[in-house]
Amino acid sequence: MPAAEGVETEPRLPAAENIEPDPEIPRETVPLEPHHPEPEPAKDRAPTITLEQVQGNEELSSFISAADRVMEGLGFTEHGFRHANLVANISYQVLHRLGFGEHDANLGCVAGYLHDVGNMLTRHSHAQTGALLVHQALKGELPGADLAQMLAAIANHEETDGMAVSPISAAVILADKSDVHRSRVRKSGQIRFDIHDRVNYAAEQSFLRVDSDARTVTLELTIDTEISQVMEYFEIFLGRMQMCRHAAETLDCRFRLMINGAELA
Repeated sequence: MPAAEGVETEPRLPAAENIEPDPEIPRETVPLEPHHPEPEPAKDRAPTITLEQVQGNEELSSFISAADRVMEGLGFTEHGFRHANLVANISYQVLHRLGFGEHDANLGCVAGYLHDVGNMLTRHSHAQTGALLVHQALKGELPGADLAQMLAAIANHEETDGMAVSPISAAVILADKSDVHRSRVRKSGQIRFDIHDRVNYAAEQSFLRVDSDARTVTLELTIDTEISQVMEYFEIFLGRMQMCRHAAETLDCRFRLMINGAELA
């Protein structure tokens, strides 16, 4: 597999395993509990949950649909199945291409798919409410330690009150924040009045490139500057880019941002 690969954040949703880039502490003590052997390293373990299993969960599917309806009512960009599947796919690829095993890659994939379900209640603190909803829906479906990692990733994906607390969390953050694209805009005829819609509509192409040798994660954007100036992107997304930088550092990588071929961060 080439060292540098990426995932284009467009509506097309190829299979997660077949992504190609767009051409273009020491004093001894007496143990009080029976000794339990250490678990096998995560990368050597099989997945405990898969995206296909969660996609077949009718309750969680209804949550995603309801969340997108709420976001539409609030005037936000698309947060439905397109966004959910895309974030799932990119989360998987980030972890996979950086050498994490199927176990962790699948946890990141499922967390990415479910990260926005909290919006079905309210946009405010939706990351934390989403984690609670997922806990109720999947409790008993996978080991507690794995569920805890997924919930932490979901609860920490927003820049206002979250941070990359693990590699799985970092992958979800990078996947979520890289989805800037005109296909998310619901009301293209009114983009001049809303800076978020305008910036998203101006994004003609978005591509997250992972170079496992150079240890870099690069968000490559093509923006139509006649619709939105590059400065407007930073005006609303600076916090997101700072969060991506910290997320990449959690993965022992450097985050880079390139807009229209020029490296800006």
